Amino acid sequence: MSNYQSEVQKLVDGFVSQLTELWRRAAIDSLTGLEGGRGRGRGAAGATFNVGGRGRGRGAKRTAAELDQLADGFVEFVKANPGLRIEQINKQLGTSTKDLALPIRKLLADGVIKAKGKKRSTAYFAGEGSRKRKAKG
Repeated sequence: MSNYQSEVQKLVDGFVSQLTELWRRAAIDSLTGLEGGRGRGRGAAGATFNVGGRGRGRGAKRTAAELDQLADGFVEFVKANPGLRIEQINKQLGTSTKDLALPIRKLLADGVIKAKGKKRSTAYFAGEGSRKRKAKG
Protein backbone atom coordinates (compact mmCIF):
# COMPACT_ATOMS: atom_id res chain seq x y z
CA MET A 1 0.00 0.00 0.00
CA SER A 2 2.88 2.35 0.78
CA ASN A 3 4.22 1.86 -2.74
CA TYR A 4 0.90 3.05 -4.22
CA GLN A 5 0.83 6.05 -1.93
CA SER A 6 4.32 7.11 -2.93
CA GLU A 7 3.48 6.68 -6.63
CA VAL A 8 0.29 8.73 -6.25
CA GLN A 9 2.22 11.40 -4.33
CA LYS A 10 4.84 11.57 -7.12
CA LEU A 11 2.11 11.98 -9.72
CA VAL A 12 0.36 14.70 -7.70
CA ASP A 13 3.63 16.57 -7.11
CA GLY A 14 4.50 16.44 -10.80
CA PHE A 15 1.01 17.61 -11.80
CA VAL A 16 1.11 20.54 -9.36
CA SER A 17 4.57 21.51 -10.62
CA GLN A 18 3.41 21.45 -14.24
CA LEU A 19 0.29 23.49 -13.45
CA THR A 20 2.32 26.06 -11.54
CA GLU A 21 4.74 26.49 -14.44
CA LEU A 22 1.88 26.71 -16.96
CA TRP A 23 0.09 29.44 -14.98
CA ARG A 24 3.32 31.35 -14.48
CA ARG A 25 4.07 31.27 -18.22
CA ALA A 26 0.50 32.31 -19.04
CA ALA A 27 0.75 35.29 -16.70
CA ILE A 28 4.06 36.37 -18.17
CA ASP A 29 2.86 35.89 -21.74
CA SER A 30 -0.24 37.97 -21.07
CA LEU A 31 1.92 40.78 -19.67
CA THR A 32 4.33 40.79 -22.57
CA GLY A 33 1.70 40.19 -25.24
CA LEU A 34 3.42 37.03 -26.46
CA GLU A 35 0.64 34.49 -26.84
CA GLY A 36 2.44 31.18 -26.61
CA GLY A 37 5.82 32.86 -27.14
CA ARG A 38 8.75 33.47 -24.90
CA GLY A 39 10.01 36.79 -23.64
CA ARG A 40 13.65 37.76 -23.47
CA GLY A 41 15.24 38.22 -20.11
CA ARG A 42 16.17 36.09 -17.15
CA GLY A 43 14.34 33.66 -14.95
CA ALA A 44 13.82 30.12 -13.75
CA ALA A 45 12.47 28.53 -16.92
CA GLY A 46 13.56 31.11 -19.46
CA ALA A 47 10.01 32.44 -19.88
CA THR A 48 10.20 35.81 -18.21
CA PHE A 49 9.12 39.37 -18.56
CA ASN A 50 11.28 41.32 -20.98
CA VAL A 51 13.19 43.55 -18.60
CA GLY A 52 14.83 45.27 -21.52
CA GLY A 53 18.44 46.03 -22.05
CA ARG A 54 20.03 42.78 -21.02
CA GLY A 55 22.00 42.97 -24.26
CA ARG A 56 22.93 46.65 -23.94
CA GLY A 57 26.39 47.82 -23.08
CA ARG A 58 27.18 48.97 -19.59
CA GLY A 59 25.79 52.44 -18.87
CA ALA A 60 23.55 52.51 -21.96
CA LYS A 61 20.12 54.00 -21.39
CA ARG A 62 16.92 52.09 -21.90
CA THR A 63 14.78 53.23 -24.80
CA ALA A 64 11.39 54.85 -24.28
CA ALA A 65 9.78 51.73 -25.75
CA GLU A 66 11.52 49.51 -23.19
CA LEU A 67 10.44 51.77 -20.33
CA ASP A 68 6.87 51.87 -21.68
CA GLN A 69 6.80 48.08 -21.92
CA LEU A 70 7.96 47.72 -18.32
CA ALA A 71 5.47 50.34 -17.13
CA ASP A 72 2.56 48.78 -19.04
CA GLY A 73 3.38 45.32 -17.72
CA PHE A 74 3.71 46.62 -14.18
CA VAL A 75 0.37 48.47 -14.33
CA GLU A 76 -1.48 45.45 -15.72
CA PHE A 77 0.06 43.18 -13.09
CA VAL A 78 -0.80 45.57 -10.24
CA LYS A 79 -4.39 45.90 -11.49
CA ALA A 80 -4.72 42.11 -11.51
CA ASN A 81 -2.83 41.66 -8.20
CA PRO A 82 -3.33 44.71 -5.95
CA GLY A 83 -1.50 45.03 -2.66
CA LEU A 84 1.69 43.14 -3.50
CA ARG A 85 5.16 44.35 -2.54
CA ILE A 86 7.97 44.84 -5.05
CA GLU A 87 9.71 41.60 -4.07
CA GLN A 88 6.54 39.63 -4.81
CA ILE A 89 5.98 41.47 -8.08
CA ASN A 90 9.59 40.93 -9.19
CA LYS A 91 9.31 37.23 -8.45
CA GLN A 92 6.22 36.92 -10.67
CA LEU A 93 7.47 39.15 -13.50
CA GLY A 94 11.10 38.02 -13.51
CA THR A 95 12.32 41.59 -13.03
CA SER A 96 14.46 43.32 -10.43
CA THR A 97 13.72 46.34 -8.27
CA LYS A 98 16.39 48.23 -10.19
CA ASP A 99 14.62 47.49 -13.50
CA LEU A 100 11.30 48.83 -12.23
CA ALA A 101 12.45 51.82 -10.15
CA LEU A 102 12.16 54.46 -12.90
CA PRO A 103 8.87 53.23 -14.41
CA ILE A 104 7.33 53.04 -10.91
CA ARG A 105 8.42 56.61 -10.09
CA LYS A 106 6.79 57.84 -13.31
CA LEU A 107 3.61 55.85 -12.73
CA LEU A 108 3.31 57.18 -9.18
CA ALA A 109 3.82 60.76 -10.39
CA ASP A 110 1.09 60.31 -13.04
CA GLY A 111 -1.28 58.76 -10.49
CA VAL A 112 -1.55 55.55 -12.52
CA ILE A 113 -0.59 53.53 -9.44
CA LYS A 114 -0.71 54.23 -5.71
CA ALA A 115 1.72 53.08 -3.05
CA LYS A 116 0.98 52.43 0.61
CA GLY A 117 3.72 51.85 3.13
CA LYS A 118 7.38 52.73 3.32
CA LYS A 119 10.55 51.15 1.97
CA ARG A 120 10.32 47.35 1.68
CA SER A 121 6.77 47.21 3.03
CA THR A 122 5.41 49.37 0.20
CA ALA A 123 2.38 47.78 -1.45
CA TYR A 124 1.17 48.87 -4.89
CA PHE A 125 -2.40 49.45 -6.06
CA ALA A 126 -4.06 50.73 -9.24
CA GLY A 127 -4.60 54.48 -9.29
CA GLU A 128 -7.01 56.68 -11.16
CA GLY A 129 -4.52 58.56 -13.33
CA SER A 130 -3.61 57.81 -16.91
CA ARG A 131 -0.30 57.24 -18.62
CA LYS A 132 1.32 60.29 -20.17
CA ARG A 133 3.07 59.26 -23.37
CA LYS A 134 5.22 61.39 -25.59
CA ALA A 135 3.94 61.96 -29.10
CA LYS A 136 5.87 60.00 -31.71
CA GLY A 137 7.41 61.79 -34.66
